[in-house]
Parts: sequence; structure tokens; C-alpha cells
Amino acid sequence: MSNTPFSRKVVERTIGDRTISIETGRFAKQASGAVVVRLGDTMSLVTSMAGPGREGLDFFPLTVDYREKTYSAGKFPGGFIKREGRPTTKEILTARLIDRPIRPLFPEWYREEVQIQAGPISADRQNDPDVLSIIGASAALMLAKAPFLGPIGAVRLARIEGKLIAFPTADEIAASDLDLIVASTAKAVVMIEGFGEEIPEPEMADAIIEGHRINQELIALQYELLEAAGHDRPDQRPTPSDPLRQLLHDRFGSRLRELKQIVLKQERNSAVKELLESIVKELIPADGEALALPLAGPAGSSQAPVAVTPLRIKTAFHAVEEKVVRNLILDGKRSDGRGPKDLRSIKCEVGVLPRAHGSAIFQRGETQALVTTVLGTGADEQRVDGIMDEYSKKFMLDYNMPPFAVGEIRPIRGPGRREIGHGALAERSVAPILPVPAKFPYTIRVISDILESNGSSSMASVCGATLSLMDAGVPITDPVGGISIGLVQDDETGRYVLLTDIIGDEDHFGDMDFKVAGTQRGVTGIQLDLKNQGITEDIIRETLEQAHEARLEILRAMLRSIKRPREEISTNAPRLIQIQVNPEKIGLIIGPGGKTIRRLQDETGAKIDIDDSGVVTLSSLEAAGAEAARDKIVAMTEGVQIGRIYEGRVTSIKEFGAFVEILPGKDGLVHISELSDGYVGSVTDICHVGDPMLVKAIAVDDQDRVKLSRKAALAERGEPDEFASRTRPAGAPDRPQGGPGGGPGGPPRRPSGPDGGRGGYGGPPRR
Repeated sequence: MSNTPFSRKVVERTIGDRTISIETGRFAKQASGAVVVRLGDTMSLVTSMAGPGREGLDFFPLTVDYREKTYSAGKFPGGFIKREGRPTTKEILTARLIDRPIRPLFPEWYREEVQIQAGPISADRQNDPDVLSIIGASAALMLAKAPFLGPIGAVRLARIEGKLIAFPTADEIAASDLDLIVASTAKAVVMIEGFGEEIPEPEMADAIIEGHRINQELIALQYELLEAAGHDRPDQRPTPSDPLRQLLHDRFGSRLRELKQIVLKQERNSAVKELLESIVKELIPADGEALALPLAGPAGSSQAPVAVTPLRIKTAFHAVEEKVVRNLILDGKRSDGRGPKDLRSIKCEVGVLPRAHGSAIFQRGETQALVTTVLGTGADEQRVDGIMDEYSKKFMLDYNMPPFAVGEIRPIRGPGRREIGHGALAERSVAPILPVPAKFPYTIRVISDILESNGSSSMASVCGATLSLMDAGVPITDPVGGISIGLVQDDETGRYVLLTDIIGDEDHFGDMDFKVAGTQRGVTGIQLDLKNQGITEDIIRETLEQAHEARLEILRAMLRSIKRPREEISTNAPRLIQIQVNPEKIGLIIGPGGKTIRRLQDETGAKIDIDDSGVVTLSSLEAAGAEAARDKIVAMTEGVQIGRIYEGRVTSIKEFGAFVEILPGKDGLVHISELSDGYVGSVTDICHVGDPMLVKAIAVDDQDRVKLSRKAALAERGEPDEFASRTRPAGAPDRPQGGPGGGPGGPPRRPSGPDGGRGGYGGPPRR
């Protein structure tokens, strides 16, 4: 569908203290519709193309792509190939954000191909282009004259000190306890995506309604754009009637109603499949003429009968199936016999995998999630780069659903958009209850493998993640549970039923999938997907309350399997210790060219990471390695402490004693008289260069020279001294007396003068 050329038009509106503008007529003029939405210095270009669909399609072929060009932020792409490649997680999630509110707003009969492409052409790193792209998609579709039942508005809300802020900056979001996106038409809310720090349900509902109110200004702004561009809103026509649907309903509707009340999913699906196959054989007999009926057309139209095809029967049967399921629900009959607020049976197990650091199975009805937790070090953090600032993630939650989970066979090609979206929802829903890195410095990865699926596997992942984290010994602040609430609404009468814990059929044929995750105190994650044209404030508030009741019941079931996080982390997990040192001592720990830190790692087997603030993170598969590294670094940074015992290494031997390195670059003297309680005729009787030696610091003189004692260290530790029983042989010479520097009992200090430096330790004069 081509677009008539027109001149550049710009409309703008101030919302709070932020000004949003929408522009058309300057960029991408050959697209069916093209706009640039601007907030601050962030500009998102969104185009729509509408054209003939492929013949025989039984679905609406809408595709939405969002890509971030790094030039928009004045950056180069990361990696070796300096151009953008496959979509990032952020790009996939944003494409889903755009798709979800616009897809339900196309009429059922529409089969034209529609493509939305969006992405920033300028990014100021403070204003995220994702919500701007939703607004742009709506405006571009209106300009394309597609039968889009919009426009829609979209707004992000943050909350700082109880005050809601529309279109917050990145800095404001970082200081906020709420990150909420609301999309809506002039009449109702059509999409919600939000995360918070245990927001009470009434406060979350208030924020959603405020978002809906703000969206009315954005909808009015798009009408201003249409008027300025000289475009009329496309006419809407009703869904054409299909005589085949009525025939199938009249002849097979009662039988289908019976089959749809079979409790088990696979038995129910098999029975419905057999019914469809028998209908195809009856209407298209192998040895006779196929049934002929007019094609779907506007009410009152007259068309010549056409022989039905298997595809046409399948499409009509699906519509009848939807009508039957919805009527059953409105009559108070769910397929598995539950009441509207009833949960399916829940079973939880923890510690099911011997080598994972934490593991759990969460089973709710025919949905089963196997969730594992792996603990890692700072080296395992994920670096995230995009048009906003780079950052590291210490928590990741990945979601996988193989085809066998729903009894299907299909190629496995890596995680798709749905899996990435479900993983992100679960990740952000669980993140608020994790301990701060200062208390628990581990990098955490949670993996949810869906082994069975019949309704709300993303919320099962949230529940399983909580159990797995507690099994791993992660000190979470509060358990998180999640549930999905469905809706079936009669458009003619307005009567509706809210369904707790929806199954697959109720999701597929119903109007709503409203996922809510949180603790007993409030909401941490919320996501709304609709198939109808929106929900009202009353339905939103009632859904949140019903989800709260179900969540408390789920949390009670979860805590019966494990009441609190384990006291100790798994023996298979690495041991992490964090210490704070004076930042001025970082160079001492690292040493020249990294020599000191490499030696510490070799000696202890621990990995050492240091940040600029002086936080030192030590990790080792064995606790002893991390503890040994900690002791060495503490000793290095605190200096020599009199009375402390050190694990040293002999660096040189003199007639009067041995020099032992007790800290990197710091030696002390063990006088021959301090080597053992027994007779020592020669220092080499006790040790050689390179030998380890346990010593105790017994003195530090005014010139920072350290005196050490081997015999005192052995006595304090209670360790045997194999030389203690030795006595001085008859006629043996006296042992050398004294220590370094000419002190009492030591050799005379070398004189200092023009051709000699300070004496001490028997070394040569300083040049």
C-alpha cells in the first residue's frame, strides 16, 4: 500500500516536564507510514509497510523488528566485526513490547502482510527509545491507512519517594522502586510490562491507571499528526460471516463441547483432533463430491457456492472451538473441572540434582519446571553493551522450553523470542529479593528448563527459581511466587470471568494472560498480554487482588518443601571471600608487573580480583585456598604485627641466622638462637634457601627491621621441634652471638661513610 507524498509535519506535546514530538514527511517517504518520535536527544525512526499477503494464509502475518544502530549514540559496535549483527536480548524484548499492544488491534478478517521496523537514529543514553518506538508504531500504522483499531499511547513510569514520573531518564529509573510501561487505546489498557520492589497491589493499580490517563494525551497527539498530514482514519468493516462456521457449530458443536471437558490435556487434544479428522472426511468424502458453500463475505452478500477444502474446514473449526470453550467458561465450566479461583495441585522438590549448586522441581498441574542455580565469581559476570551505558550483570535467568514439553516435534534452533521474553520476565521478577553483592558477592545464574507445559510456564520459572536459590544457600530476602490470571469476556453483554492459573486452552481461546509475580508484601513483576481490545480499571484491580490471593497459596506450598535458604552454600560451589583494603595498597598486592598477585594465586590456588575501591574478591574451589589468600593479603596490607605467626620462606642464610620472607618484599631475621630450643651448630642444620618456615614476629626495631623466632612459633602452635633434644657436643665452638645491626648479642654494625651505606643483615655497603 503506497503512501501519497506530503511535506514535513511535526507535532509536539509536553507531559510533565518532558516534551515529546512526532514528525513525518522527512524520513523514509516511500514507506507506507514513517515517523520519528523524539524525547530529549533520543529519536526513534519507525516505519510501517502494508501490502498483499500470501494466498491461503489463515493468520495475520505481522512482523515487528527493532534494531539499535550504535552510531545513534556515537559508538562503535563491540566485537571483531564492526557492524551490527543478530538482534541482542534488549532488541528482541523491545520488538515484543511493540508487537504485543498492536497485534490485537487488527480485525479478525485482515490477512494483509504488515511489517514494522523501528530503532533509534539518535540516542542520548538517558531516554530509552523503546517506549518511543511503541508510540511510533501506532502513528506509522495510522499513516499507512491499515485497518488498525488505534491509535495507542505508551508511557513509562518511575516512582521516586512515592511520586510518579512520566518518561523518566535512566538516572531516575535507577533511583526508582518502579519501572512500569503501560499502553492503551482511548478506551482501555492493552498492554502492561512492569517491575517493582514489592509494590502493594493497590499502588500498582493506581500507577497503571495514571499511565492510561497520560496515554490519552499521546493519542490526541497522533490525531493532530494525521490532521496535519492530511490523512483520514481508515474505515473499519465488520468481520465477514462464514456459513461454514455456522454449519460446523450446528452439527458438531455439542460433541465438541463434551470433548473440551476432558480433564487431561493430551487426551482432550487427541479427541478433538479425531473429531476434526472425521469432519474433514465427512465433508470431503474420498468417493464423492465435496460440500460446497459460499466463501465468507459481508452480511447480506450473495456468493456462488465453492467446494470446501481441508484448510477452510480447519480454519472454521478453530473458530467454532474458540466459541465453545469461551461459552463453557462463561457457563462456569473449566476443562479440568476447577472453579474460577482454584489452583491446580502443586508439588515442590529441592536438591534433586547432586552436582548443581541448587536445584528444584516446581510442578503445578501439567506444568513442570526444573530449575537449577549455579554460583560463580566476578569473572562469570555478563557484560552488556548497547546504545546505553555498558554494565555487568551478576544475576542471569535463562528459560528453555524444548518441543517435547508440549508433545511436539520441531527443530531446535536456540532460544526464540518467546523464550527470551519469558526468561527476562522471570529474571526481573526475582531480582528484587536477591542479596546485595557486598553481602553475597557471587555471580548467580538460574536456568529454568520447562519439561511439561500447560499454562504459565514463566510463572512456574519464578517459583522454581526461588526454591532453587534457597537450595543453593543464596540469602534471599523473601520468597517470590507467580501466577497467571485469564479472562473471558462477552462483548455483547459485558459479562466476564477471571480465571486463576489458566491452562493452555484458556490462554489460547481466552482474552487475557495477566502474569503477576511478587512476595507476600507486593508485586515484583507484572505482564499483561491481550487478545481483545483492552481491559478496564475494574478488571485490572480485581485481577491484581485475585492474583494476590493465589500467590499467597502458592508461597505456602513452596515453603513446605524448604522453609528458608540453606545455611551453607553447596560444597560444589566456589568459595568467595571479600575484604576491603586501603586503595593505596593495591599496588603492593599486585606487585611489579603483576608478579606479587600471580605468586599469591599460585601459592594459594585462589583467584584474586581487585577493584579500584580496594574491594578484593578471593575465589577458590576449596575454602582453604581463599582463606589462605585472605590471610596473606591482610598481612601484607596491615604490615608486620608483633606476636603474629607467619608462613614464611627462607631467602638467604648467614652464619648468625636465616632471613625469611614473611610478606611480599618483607624479610625478617631468625637468629640462630631462635631456630630451636636444642643446640644448632649451623643454620643449614635447620633450613636451606627456599624452605618454608613457620615463624613468629617477636620485635620490630626503630628502623623497621623485623626479628623472628621459629622456636616460639612452634611452641605456640604446639608443633614438634625435631631439633629440640640436641645438646652441644663436647669441644664444639660457641654459636655466633647477636643479630643484625650490632644490637645486643649481634655482630657489629658496619660503619657508614662516604664509601659505604648503612650496614645491617651482613650485606655489602650500599653504593
